[in-house]
Amino acid sequence: MKLTQIYLVLFLLTAAVCVNAQPPKTPATPGTTFGQAVTADNATAVAELPNLMADQQQVDVKVTGRVLDVCPKKGCWMTLELPDKSTVLVKFKDYGFFVPLELIGKTVVLEGQAKKIETSVAELKHYAEDAKKSKEEIDAIKEPKKEIRLTANGVLVVK
Repeated sequence: MKLTQIYLVLFLLTAAVCVNAQPPKTPATPGTTFGQAVTADNATAVAELPNLMADQQQVDVKVTGRVLDVCPKKGCWMTLELPDKSTVLVKFKDYGFFVPLELIGKTVVLEGQAKKIETSVAELKHYAEDAKKSKEEIDAIKEPKKEIRLTANGVLVVK
């Protein structure tokens, strides 16, 4: 009987932590790193990703770009701006770290893997809900999207 109570308490504590999850409160000042250590040396502009991946399905990259958005729930994803005003979604390797909302508008360098993928309608709607889009914007998502997605090992705040 005692073992059952211990498991119940552990389950409730875990649930409470998950429910109250939010982005970290870490300052996003230049030089701050999230995840693995990253340097700015030899980073390519995120705008060059389509050219880097022209005939490849996936490639290891080090890119720099401006952060447009961060998941307001936990900081578990961010988007980088492309010149044509589209975005690249960045997730974090093995869900191993999160980034603060303060990164919005900052320039970062990230190291990781870029992949060409097709994002399902359900996943696109999930991200739109996370980003607190309106019901109309969410309902307007009707087609899957072919895109490049980054999985970052580490993120360095540059400016």
